[in-house]
Amino acid sequence: MADGAVPGGPGRAAVLGRPVSHSLSPLLHRAAYAALGLDGWRYDALDVGAEDLPDLLAGLDEEWRGFSVTMPCKQAAVDVADRVEPLPRLLHAANTLVREPGGWRAENTDVAGIGTALQVGGVESVERAAVLGAGGTAAAAAVALASLGAQHVDVVVREPARAADLVRVLDVLQVPVTVSRLGETAVDAPVVVSTVPVAGQPAAGALPWRPGQTVLDVLYAPWPTPLAERVTAAGGTVIGGAEVLFWQATVQVELMTGFPAPIAEMRRALDAALAVH
Repeated sequence: MADGAVPGGPGRAAVLGRPVSHSLSPLLHRAAYAALGLDGWRYDALDVGAEDLPDLLAGLDEEWRGFSVTMPCKQAAVDVADRVEPLPRLLHAANTLVREPGGWRAENTDVAGIGTALQVGGVESVERAAVLGAGGTAAAAAVALASLGAQHVDVVVREPARAADLVRVLDVLQVPVTVSRLGETAVDAPVVVSTVPVAGQPAAGALPWRPGQTVLDVLYAPWPTPLAERVTAAGGTVIGGAEVLFWQATVQVELMTGFPAPIAEMRRALDAALAVH
């Protein structure tokens, strides 16, 4: 059983954020509960803003075991947690809250999700990499790339001033960083993680992509994204954001339930959902 998991009886969990109606997290977690025989467990989607998080957590009984946390609540989850693990402390972003005897523990499974997605996609190690975007997911991507051996990370953003927090994370990891404005220079790194939102896709797609590059685009709906189409047309390899969603969710299931994630059953549920979309 995972450390900190609260055993016994039915459990409740949910994804928190605004908006959350599009989230595939309920599908993944419910598939896991069914496969694990956790018949008394429920997983819901709660439309919650960052300002709502303290009151929400304060009013919950111990039937609640955990939360998947999405935007705009990731920073607030760190601030309200009773215990913060080193990774979400470094990132000042938690995508997971887990009930433990002393209250709520903040975790970050985005790093594991991105790292595993890259490895499954064929990136076993990397020396130079690039990150497009500078938000919380970009910081998680930087840690994942560092864990795969990155010796330099190019940060490419629409507004360089917004990259300060990401640069801080890379400085702590002792990984040299170069910051440039999206669209002003080519992205030459062999491995690229794009965290740009839908609005930034045209600019990202317009970059001069080349054969041999591997690009992980953290978006997954609608798919393929304009960026994914351009990279594929240029002869590059694309890893979709659904892989990140999947692998970070498998870690969340283990953290919240205390049982190993039923990977095959969760994969079937995700594949079926994406086929419909």
